[in-house]
Amino acid sequence: MGRVTSDTTATDAAAQPAPEPAGRPPAWQRRLRRFGYPARPQADVRARLVPPFPEPSGRLWAVFGAGPGAAARLTRWSGWAGPLLVTVFAGVLRFWDLGSPRKVIFDETYYPKDAWSLLQYGYEGTWAKNANDALVGHPPQLLLSPEHSYVVHPPMGKWLIALGEWAFGMNPFGWRFTVALLGTLSVLLVCRIGRRLLRSTALGCLAGTLLAVDGLHFVMSRTALLDLIVMFWVVAAFGCLLVDRDRTRARLAAALPLAGDSGDGTGPARPDEAVGDRLRLGWRPWRIAAGLCLGLATATKWNGLYFLAAFALMSVLWDVAARRTSGARHPFRSALRRDVLPAFGATVVLALATYLASWSGWIATRGGYYRDWATTPEGRTGAWTWLPDWLRSLWHYQTEVYAFHTGLTTPHTYQSNPWSWLVLGRPVSYFYEDPKAGQDGCTAAEGCAREVLALGTPLLWWAACFALLYVLYRWLFKRDWRAGAVACGVAAGYLPWFLYQERTIFLFYAVVFVPFLCLALAMMIGAIIGPPGSTERRRTVGAVGAGVLVLLIVWNFIYFYPLYTGMPIPKSAWHHRMWFDTWV
Repeated sequence: MGRVTSDTTATDAAAQPAPEPAGRPPAWQRRLRRFGYPARPQADVRARLVPPFPEPSGRLWAVFGAGPGAAARLTRWSGWAGPLLVTVFAGVLRFWDLGSPRKVIFDETYYPKDAWSLLQYGYEGTWAKNANDALVGHPPQLLLSPEHSYVVHPPMGKWLIALGEWAFGMNPFGWRFTVALLGTLSVLLVCRIGRRLLRSTALGCLAGTLLAVDGLHFVMSRTALLDLIVMFWVVAAFGCLLVDRDRTRARLAAALPLAGDSGDGTGPARPDEAVGDRLRLGWRPWRIAAGLCLGLATATKWNGLYFLAAFALMSVLWDVAARRTSGARHPFRSALRRDVLPAFGATVVLALATYLASWSGWIATRGGYYRDWATTPEGRTGAWTWLPDWLRSLWHYQTEVYAFHTGLTTPHTYQSNPWSWLVLGRPVSYFYEDPKAGQDGCTAAEGCAREVLALGTPLLWWAACFALLYVLYRWLFKRDWRAGAVACGVAAGYLPWFLYQERTIFLFYAVVFVPFLCLALAMMIGAIIGPPGSTERRRTVGAVGAGVLVLLIVWNFIYFYPLYTGMPIPKSAWHHRMWFDTWV
């Protein structure tokens, strides 16, 4: 496995001030030297732009008896083998008995049925009031009619759910299949993202493992709701932007002149104003891929828009930092001239085009809700009648949906305020039954409880609260761009909900930023283990402490596993797991 560290060998490019001429320290350092300030050694500009991946150690494999050659090969393969093993573990958890409970649970009353309707008509039809019971009856019945129904979420996520229904039928396994698949793949993405972000295979795999054993992510991966689909596309976009960042910085590094004059083409690079200010960064397919992913997230639920805005801005700021490190005298002006417009096109414009394309079924058919609004007397008035009827009808639909979302204040038993989310103040019960002894697998004389509770693994979330404080410290005081990127992901998924505290909202919306909580926790655990250069004693003590924390989190997941899967457990065991009154 890779060396465990949360500190790369190079500091953040964004943390560096505009460079002075080669060989001359910045003015503020020259002033501080009067008071005995020792100047820090400056790394080669190329190493600051593209920090090298720490050379992994083969000591772990040597412990198991592998020779030097085999240890080197295993270490090299671990960059993919480790994440794939974690992904297999997550997949087994998520697909095991996926069809249980064989019920329509919580908001599955909406999205699987809408998905099946999209397969049949291209738009959402109307289901009979007793359709839920009929779907899981013996034999199952599909009580669907082509009369349009009013839906308040875009169709992309429902089209993805429909893929599982098309492949496996209109049953609990079929409508949960795609969500379980995306939940499993998101673990792989987090492993690879953590590896690239933290420059450690071990910490990347740790972040993925934490996501695999988070209760909220686990429950949402086994339930056909839209929020986990949003999360998948958000994480994919974040990973694409990380790859884009590394590749564009490598392009800048390659264009920099060498500081020495040895004549052999080697030597450290030096900042160059012409490169930093004027170099065009060219074709950036990974940023385009990120824009596509952000469009798919927005086309699933509208909260993807917040990630679109946050990640697009973050990407441009990364360009500013890269140009500054390369020697740009006016990095913001240079980025504004050369990077902002292409970034806007690759993210915002492409995302909006993707969102529009997701409505193609509604556009191509005539039966969807509000599909012919533009042909009504109300739709024929106004200043935009020159636009196509379908486009004006779609715009009217979006305004009606926005009014619905902002005005939704109907009380719900499991609604919660976002202030309580990080401490898991009010989880959501998706399913509950209390079978008697001898029924549905219940063997306890006192009777049993079966519940599917959307509850994050408590110890993981409570530890993540401290990890967020650490991340903010690293970002604000150490100017660590990685901490800022993780904080950006949490903020984009969490802070917007504070604008709608009067709205009916739920804890499970937080699944969108759970991967970033896991990355933050992995980053803090890397600091607990110790930075490079620490003494053996320091590293040993840190590793033991970190290992105890991870094992406690895994145990906590196992303890609550029956509440995540609807397993029948004695009533007394269920009560023992209700740690707070608000969980009932």
